[in-house]
Amino acid sequence: MTLSVFLVVLFAAALHATWNALVKGGEDKLLSTTLICGVSTILAALILPFVPAPAPASWPFIAASTACQVIYFSMVAATYRVADMSEAYPIMRGTAPLLVTIVSVAVLREPLPPLAWLGVLVISMGILGIGLSRGVKPSRGVALALLNAVVIASYTLIDGTGVRHAGSPAGYLLWIFLLTGLPLVGWSAATRWPALVSYARKNWRSGVIGGVGTSASYGLALWAMTLAPVAVVASLRETSILFGVVISGLILKERVSPARIVAACVIAGGAMILRVA
Repeated sequence: MTLSVFLVVLFAAALHATWNALVKGGEDKLLSTTLICGVSTILAALILPFVPAPAPASWPFIAASTACQVIYFSMVAATYRVADMSEAYPIMRGTAPLLVTIVSVAVLREPLPPLAWLGVLVISMGILGIGLSRGVKPSRGVALALLNAVVIASYTLIDGTGVRHAGSPAGYLLWIFLLTGLPLVGWSAATRWPALVSYARKNWRSGVIGGVGTSASYGLALWAMTLAPVAVVASLRETSILFGVVISGLILKERVSPARIVAACVIAGGAMILRVA
């Protein structure tokens, strides 16, 4: 991997953590998420005419992934209403590859090398550390983050198959971005139109930054995968977990305990091991 690709992937990881921070820092988590998805939808609509359309065989996967994405963004808003970003973000990002691996072994019957088992163990230890960082009392935020990790793993598995049928990875991704934002914006407009308009006027800059961030983050990662090994790029992108913890402490002013920092580093390390195994 060249230095330029390395820096691009780090930037993509930072963008992903940034749009999550914008949701967490917003006064209304759901409306913040709606603005970000709305901007992403507009960007997709502007770019789609210039990329090849995905093959018909991929549309069932696009539909399924879109449904999961709508649930995912809604769950992000719900999670950040009750949990610190430094608590929820590492679990959402770290547990998803763990679940994908488990499904691959249990359902798809794919063999798992010893190094991958080590990654599974390390991630599990990190998640346990996050869960216990506030004591033995169960955390609703941890539960929601784990539930959303299931959603992330679901659309990851769906897209992993769907993009192979698309013939146009860019078209496949852009249609998902386009279709994901429509129901979220539509629901907010139908149920909270005055609040949505007022919130958009006040927070449109955050919406633009977040919308560009969520689109560019995945797009840059895909671009990097054309120039460097996929496993290495995917592994490096898990540094978003560390960016998330840093942003939550320095920008959002969350109280990030040493135990939570260590647990986040453990999860990031386990995710990287799993990606390159």
